[in-house]
Amino acid sequence: MKMWIFAVLAALAVGASAQICQSTCETMKWATCDGPPCSCYLLVDNGVKQPINCTTLVPKCFLMKAEMYRARKGMNTRSIAGKPDETAIVDNDGIYDPECESDGKFKAKQCNGTDVCWCVNSAGVRRTDKGDQTLKCEKLVETHWIRLQLTHKQGPATVDKDKLKTAISTELNKRYQMNPSLVKEIQYDPDARMIVVDVNKVKGDRSYDLSKMAYYMEKDVKILPLFTDQSRRFTPSVDGQTLEMENIVVYYVDEEAPTITMKHLTGGIIAVIVVVVLAVVAGLLAVFFVQKRQRKYKKTQQREMEQM
Repeated sequence: MKMWIFAVLAALAVGASAQICQSTCETMKWATCDGPPCSCYLLVDNGVKQPINCTTLVPKCFLMKAEMYRARKGMNTRSIAGKPDETAIVDNDGIYDPECESDGKFKAKQCNGTDVCWCVNSAGVRRTDKGDQTLKCEKLVETHWIRLQLTHKQGPATVDKDKLKTAISTELNKRYQMNPSLVKEIQYDPDARMIVVDVNKVKGDRSYDLSKMAYYMEKDVKILPLFTDQSRRFTPSVDGQTLEMENIVVYYVDEEAPTITMKHLTGGIIAVIVVVVLAVVAGLLAVFFVQKRQRKYKKTQQREMEQM
């Protein structure tokens, strides 16, 4: 009788375990969890299941692959102040279908399934001109400094600048499991409601991937949260006042400067540059002719005075 009861309890325990495993993955709303043994994964291609760890943020490379897969399948991916350094780059290329290492890091060379390739940093952001399949990317260059340029919505009270750094650091740790000591500086412009957060790690440090925090935050601010709990966002609180963010720009500074040149700028950017240059040249010519005319007028006036 005791053995039978033990067997029943064991079966119930296994059933409960399987039921728990079917619960959602907190850090990834698109994940599927099953078992036993309990494991969670993301679909990144037809029949391709990428195992993930739901106790931490999912690597950005895996997230981008999952987004591209869902976009190809017509599946829903939505839910209901300047450069810190002259070498900083912004992700202007948008999302692509990346090649990932087994640990979730980006491969240094990306081609998006085409014959056009480029080199990326550890955040998956292009840092070289585009080339063909022969392009060489010797190594994956680490991003060691990220600047988050945020704008918050109008609040009922003035924000205490001195308490803002603590609030931001606390929320980064709570929301994205980031060490608060990595927040080196926070600047605040109350008139523009702009917050600039500099997150730095020592060059050579590979203990934390800054790109994961930045990508999850971008999705939070753009109301596309990747967490299963859709009710929360990145909302630091200062003196009881919750700051809701409405805009974000992310700058990436790598351990080595990027090598992007002008030759591969898009037609639109080139057109803007040409218009600006022509406007400057026209302005200079106008100033030249005005000054020349004024000199001529002064000489004529001087001769008339001498005749008098």
